[in-house]
Amino acid sequence: MRKRNSVVVAFMLLCSLALAGCGTNNGSTGGASNAAAEANDAARKTTANDGASSAETSGPITINQALPDKEILSKGPDGESAVSAKTLQLTEEELTKIKSGHYTAAISMHYAGNDWSAAQLKGLKDTFTRMNIEIVATTDANFKAETQVANIETILAKKPNILVSIPVDAVSTASVFKKAADEGVKLVFMDNKASGLQAGKDYVSVVSADNYGNGVEAAHVLAKAIGEEGEVGVIYHDADFFVTKQRTEAFEKTIKDEYPNIKIVDRGGIVGPNDGEKVAAALLTKHPKLKGMFVVWDVPAEGALAAARSAGRNDLVISTIDLGTNVALDIAKGGMIKGLGAQLPYDQGVAEAILAAYSLLGKEAPAYVAVPSLQVNKENVLESWKTVYHSDAPAAIQDMAK
Repeated sequence: MRKRNSVVVAFMLLCSLALAGCGTNNGSTGGASNAAAEANDAARKTTANDGASSAETSGPITINQALPDKEILSKGPDGESAVSAKTLQLTEEELTKIKSGHYTAAISMHYAGNDWSAAQLKGLKDTFTRMNIEIVATTDANFKAETQVANIETILAKKPNILVSIPVDAVSTASVFKKAADEGVKLVFMDNKASGLQAGKDYVSVVSADNYGNGVEAAHVLAKAIGEEGEVGVIYHDADFFVTKQRTEAFEKTIKDEYPNIKIVDRGGIVGPNDGEKVAAALLTKHPKLKGMFVVWDVPAEGALAAARSAGRNDLVISTIDLGTNVALDIAKGGMIKGLGAQLPYDQGVAEAILAAYSLLGKEAPAYVAVPSLQVNKENVLESWKTVYHSDAPAAIQDMAK
């Protein structure tokens, strides 16, 4: 990792995650409408409180088996081939054994204030409830590594059997995660592991989205929307972080290999989520014939949207990663953002809980697991929202899609 602050910003994404980067951001770069702000709030409340989206109460535990059976294209943090989260399962017999153990779990988030985190937490909580596993602590580090270290020290005093976490900084938090492992806590990581820890020895598994697959989906969306020809630009994440690199690599390779009449004429790097407008404005000024733009996640894509509007380029086509509220609104109304590749944070949370149970049962777990990619466009935005968040889209998005 190049710089600690770059790593921290990288994890802001993953909430791809988005992820996400890590999924979506509460605010809107470039100025969200009041409707978008209201939809953001409604989305978080719905994801957190909608009882209808809870995990099933009987039968084996799996993630959503209705998801498409796609090859997982992403690699893990140590280059591991991914195993699809659809293959994970706890049988009823295994579930009975877990329930009788009266285990406890803790969750240490890097940041808990967005849709992605809320959906992850709901997936975890619903699934742990089915397993009769008590959650003894849920903490929010607010993107501060030192806060997360202190949070985990407090968690360890409660002696949980399981810790599910996404490190704020893979390097500076490594020692406290190693301490947890040495104390016998079963570690399951979201999206990336703490530096130096080994799968099968120090931690159970890393669970992520198929970020490479979502980059491929974003390329297909953009190519189709511009008629498979013309000049496009790329806004990438200027940090040494494998998740965001996979998204951009996938987009660029797909365009190069499958769309020979599309030319990537320039690339602009962002360090943080609020850099999207500035970088997009520079690309549009330098390349007035630009027909499309890929932006590595949804919040800087909102900035690109604002830059295009300011430049009078309402004809620009944008694709991105992560189904945030503001980009969903633009997709629903047929705006410049024509579609994206989406993470599935609720199902990611379910998968993390299943893997934690694997470790308690002594069942072998794959080192790296990913949920399938999902292409979102105007035609399926409402259905996709329900798939991603296990709840209906906020009213503002439903109204916009009419």
